Amino acid sequence: MRIFISTGEVSGDLQGALLITALQRQAMGTGLNLEIVALGGEKMAAAGATILGDTSGIGSMGIIEALPYFIPTIQVQRRAIAYLKQNPPDLIVLIDYMTPNIGIGSYMHEHFPDVPVVYYIAPQEWVWSLSLERTKRIVSFTDKLLAIFPEEARYYQEKGAKVNWVGHPLVDKMANAPNREAARTSLGIKPEQIAIALLPASRHQELKYLLPVIFQAAQNLQSKLPEVHFWIPLSLEIFRDKIEKGIQDYGLQATIVSGQKQEVFAAVDFAITKSGTVNLELALLNVPQVVVYRLSPFTAWVGRNILKGSIPFASPVNLVVMREIVPELLQEQATAANITQAAMELLLNQEKKQKTLEDYQQMRQSLGELGVCDRAAKEILEMKI
Repeated sequence: MRIFISTGEVSGDLQGALLITALQRQAMGTGLNLEIVALGGEKMAAAGATILGDTSGIGSMGIIEALPYFIPTIQVQRRAIAYLKQNPPDLIVLIDYMTPNIGIGSYMHEHFPDVPVVYYIAPQEWVWSLSLERTKRIVSFTDKLLAIFPEEARYYQEKGAKVNWVGHPLVDKMANAPNREAARTSLGIKPEQIAIALLPASRHQELKYLLPVIFQAAQNLQSKLPEVHFWIPLSLEIFRDKIEKGIQDYGLQATIVSGQKQEVFAAVDFAITKSGTVNLELALLNVPQVVVYRLSPFTAWVGRNILKGSIPFASPVNLVVMREIVPELLQEQATAANITQAAMELLLNQEKKQKTLEDYQQMRQSLGELGVCDRAAKEILEMKI
């Protein structure tokens, strides 16, 4: 069976890799040979996909922020469609990555209507949709939609999609994380040391808008807590130089790690993090966190005044239950002083910390049971078996 998978950004590459591993596992059990070609990144390649275009670094949030990626996005979409025209697969799997995937899905629906299209982790129209046009397009070309959030499943089902809720794939991934003691030992973290993860960027724009304010807050914390040490897992290797410079400029006691993100998350006492999938990873390992996000002032102004956007929450941890579990500091509220205050409260106030951990457990119940990736893989393979 020939499967084409399309996704982008760092989180999409991770989700794609988890799915490919599960697809291979399920196929092996039925004696099926899989050939997987994909838009993705290094993790998907390592899982066994032939990468048609590396999209792990192509991604942005916002209007001004998206401009540098407009041409690369169009180019990779055209390359994918040209490939599909000459090599129509048995099955298409789309993972998030809205703009290119809507183009690919629409093309397949028009030119190869007999090739099933599965949308796994659909765009979050249920959170921030400003009109139903994109939702209608997604539903029109999707033969099966595999939802990871209950609210996502409800929304798309109401709009006419054939939906199955499989749960969130991070439930599987984080179940294999090391325990705290083993993680701290492997990283050389002493029992008395306060370890804090800093997660400023998985997109280029975040190095500009988030890294300075997060590092300033870290500097503030270091002055209050001399025993603190910061751990910074790299999301993309190309960010290393700017992060190293930031560490020097702010005089931080910090260590950059590559390929040991799970160990860091299992080991740390707290995290200051951008909004994104990483928030769920931290929550599943019971790490208190403060979530920060900033866009360009122009994008924020357009969103508020012209598009009239109303986003209830930015962090998926809060979106799962539609209430605040972790503090979010967005746009003007994302100051070093506010981050420092929120961090100190969660680090020193045991009652607040305990409440966060209890809320994490409630949120966890909305993410489904173990075996998410295998359930998704079975649903996908059933489309053609």
